[in-house]
Amino acid sequence: MDFTFTEDQQMFAEAARSVLTAEVTADRIRDRWSTPSGLDLPLLHQMQELGLPRMLVPESLGGLGLGQADFIMMAQTCGYVACPEPIAEQVMVTAPLLVDVLDRGLGHGAVQTALDALQGGALVATGHPINPFINFAEQAEWFLLGHGEGLYLLPASEVTMKPCKSVDPSRRIAEVSFEASDAHCLAKGESGAALWRSTLNRGALGTAAQLVGLAQAMIDQSVKYTTDREQFGKAVGANQAVKHLLADVAVQIEYAKPVIYRAAYTAAISPGRADFAVSHAKVAAARAALLATRHCIQVHGAMGYTWECDLQIWVKRAWALAREWGDEGFHKNRIHEWLLRPNALLGPDLTFGRGSITDTVAA
Repeated sequence: MDFTFTEDQQMFAEAARSVLTAEVTADRIRDRWSTPSGLDLPLLHQMQELGLPRMLVPESLGGLGLGQADFIMMAQTCGYVACPEPIAEQVMVTAPLLVDVLDRGLGHGAVQTALDALQGGALVATGHPINPFINFAEQAEWFLLGHGEGLYLLPASEVTMKPCKSVDPSRRIAEVSFEASDAHCLAKGESGAALWRSTLNRGALGTAAQLVGLAQAMIDQSVKYTTDREQFGKAVGANQAVKHLLADVAVQIEYAKPVIYRAAYTAAISPGRADFAVSHAKVAAARAALLATRHCIQVHGAMGYTWECDLQIWVKRAWALAREWGDEGFHKNRIHEWLLRPNALLGPDLTFGRGSITDTVAA
């Protein structure tokens, strides 16, 4: 399978990446920690001007009509710069969920209102049942929330929020509660369950991409640190033990990248068969990111644990996102269930043959 990105995809990703890497620095992230909202509103405005909130919205609804594979590199960049703003969540999770509701002819007029607000730069938060906390809930104008298998759309005035503290000071999480009523209900039963399942896959996929970006950033910071810092007259990074620690992480990152790209492709062309691919991506990305946290802190020595060291920004984000949209145990269980299906296409003859592990045959 060819995961080579097109020239247009690369150009769009590069344009947004240049803005993010210039605007989202460690110092500016620290500045957000002391602000009431925790958001950089000028940055969000720049992302809105670049068209990011509209990327996965069909042209008929005012968007750019692109797919998840078009945004996956941008999600990695959001992780690479440890972007506090929920850009990836807005683009990959919330916007497609609102589009799905409209495509199914569900809900009411508020759905289009919320989608228009999102494309205009407003925050619309999604509270999937698997995530007990919602990031930047206090800054959201609309909420997509679950109660059982039901999906509800509510304005901020209709929900109750209880702020909580995260290990990552850039995250402004809160518990959100609401009164489930038919007036705000968009879908129930099988329709609601299907929408939440697709949302879970998109959320896990976007988080996986960010985790790989975080891991790559930690490696780059550690390489620079061990190159600049000298001990006994030579760079710390010249020691073979240090090289091995960082090389182990680099290998895990390279293993995770094609898995994520394959999951984005599968979710785009066959959402109903994406569970296995997405869970594989989340497990691989979380494993790479958590290994990076351990090894990169180690090669930084005692400095890696300190508040003053920039590395801790990326480490804490990785710790938080590794459990977001399902932890390792949850996703390994989904992989386990998929592999044990009686009609699963497994074996070396199918690796490059008529099907792949995401395919099924008639029972």
